[in-house]
Amino acid sequence: MSTSPTEPGSADEPDETPATTPAATPARDIKSLLAGLPHLPGVYRHVDAQGEVLYVGKARDLKKRVSSYFQKTGHSPRIAHMVARVVKVEVTVTPSEAEALLLENNLIKQLKPRYNILFRDDKSYPYLMVSNHDAPRINYYRGSTQRPGQFFGPYPNAWAVRETIQILQKVFRLRTCEDTVYANRTRPCLLYQINRCSGPCVGRISPEDYQRDVKRATQFLKGETQVVLQDIEARMQLASEALEFELAAQLRDQMSALSRVLQQQTMEQTDGQDTDVIAIAMAGGRACVNLAMIRNGRHLGDRAFFPAHVNEDEAGDILEVFMAQHYVEHALPPVIVATDPPKDESILALLNDTAHGKTRLLVRPQGVRRSWLDQARQNAELALTRALTEGGQRQARTLALAEALGLETDEQFLDELRIECFDISHTAGEATQASCVVFHHHDVQPSLYRRYNIDGITPGDDYAAMRQVLTRRYAKVADGQTVMPGLVLIDGGKGQVEVARQVFEEYGLDLGCLVGVAKGENRKTGLETLVFADGRPPLVLGVASAALMLIAQIRDEAHRFAITGMRAKRAKARQGSRLQDIEGVGAKRRQKLLNRFGGLGGVSAASVEQLASVDGISLETAKRIYAALHD
Repeated sequence: MSTSPTEPGSADEPDETPATTPAATPARDIKSLLAGLPHLPGVYRHVDAQGEVLYVGKARDLKKRVSSYFQKTGHSPRIAHMVARVVKVEVTVTPSEAEALLLENNLIKQLKPRYNILFRDDKSYPYLMVSNHDAPRINYYRGSTQRPGQFFGPYPNAWAVRETIQILQKVFRLRTCEDTVYANRTRPCLLYQINRCSGPCVGRISPEDYQRDVKRATQFLKGETQVVLQDIEARMQLASEALEFELAAQLRDQMSALSRVLQQQTMEQTDGQDTDVIAIAMAGGRACVNLAMIRNGRHLGDRAFFPAHVNEDEAGDILEVFMAQHYVEHALPPVIVATDPPKDESILALLNDTAHGKTRLLVRPQGVRRSWLDQARQNAELALTRALTEGGQRQARTLALAEALGLETDEQFLDELRIECFDISHTAGEATQASCVVFHHHDVQPSLYRRYNIDGITPGDDYAAMRQVLTRRYAKVADGQTVMPGLVLIDGGKGQVEVARQVFEEYGLDLGCLVGVAKGENRKTGLETLVFADGRPPLVLGVASAALMLIAQIRDEAHRFAITGMRAKRAKARQGSRLQDIEGVGAKRRQKLLNRFGGLGGVSAASVEQLASVDGISLETAKRIYAALHD
């Protein structure tokens, strides 16, 4: 039995309308069914008595393929169990086997039959886009590439794109701001101040020089790193000879930064062909398919997939299904390296026919490609072990959250998903503190929590407090000092989200990951409204939503952490002020008193004689302290 590929989602029918032949026949009359099947390519569907489609498959010859299911021997237990339930077979004739492959995938996506191997339908892969603008911007992009601009990728995940953007900011200082922000800018932004943008919006760099940097950046993305280095070096020499030492120093720093990046990146010398590396690990009745992407000699990262309905299937079956599902939706690279050959080796020829490609499949690679395959195999085994040993409840909540918010849903992404939630706490403007709690690896991470003392604002101005904490936190992200989370939650509604949106735009960060949690009526959990910074309409998930319960848990944890910090700060401030206002009690004497008696409470409970026994405290001073604390 061919475990024909399947990946959920909608797709189009073949260009030529296929002729559908309903071979609706009870299982007892199987001979008449088989007699009426044509020796033509097409797609067949096994249907049970309740009308449920059990399996969808493609065939080069429908009559031979369908007949093979009803032979007396040679079936695995799973196939035998399925065939026993079949009461009807529906067939659709197609012009070619390649058309059958496309139709098969479309039907499996729609019907999700229980006997097909299923890979979860995921969002499209992200790209790095260089916009079609007089001063092009670089940004994270997901969607159709049939629009103006240059697209580099695809990348296996969002982190790989953002890492590359940070590299381009550090080395080439390209802008990331929206075009509307760029058009209305009157002074340089913070990214210019920290040397992450050259300031084309306000003329701090000439259009020609900026375009030259854009060209170098695109050459870097295409793998032409030596060309870029040689160009920078030549310009540096010319600037030095022309006594333009400031320009020469800038070019020197740029070349140095690029050299450091190249040392950190995995750059391999191959034949220059883009390569996908596919490794399969199987254990405990589950399978993991690890896909690693190599583009222009750079290992961009990998991504793990966990197919459903894997039982007695072998690695070759799973690879065949994955290749069909994945490459029907995504472009074929020139080279595919795999741990196992597909069960039906003609699958690659069919994919090449549908995509008009010339892809090669290697199962015994040498040199660099072998090391890539070994690494992918190891990552597949690790991901599978993690999936088998970790509890499923936490993962299910994270999955529900990702589905509700339109995030990626593959297991590797969910495992690495980092969520940061911010809250502001104060008492009538006193002791304002902001909290940041972190959710990672399906759980809160207290060791990563942070509190921020908020100063220099009008007391009680929550918007200013939120702006300050987000600026302090994400300035480090823009500077490349720390990672960008996959989701940022703001405890608040439209006002707080608008402030957060402005901060994110200032730093050129992705607005799609910014979500506000607006409280419902009477602050009752389950009635919250999610407010999006990227223009999506507000979303009410409801009290039964596992996604909302997870969001509420993270929000409540941020609130608890902020209140705890605020109360401690307020108590400390009050303790300090009561001693601070006493004449003759400076900082050193206050510290001695607090150390001797264990805090302000102990100082208040001490007698005059006990206070005077502290080094540096005279009897007169002790009397003043006692009087002030017992007034």
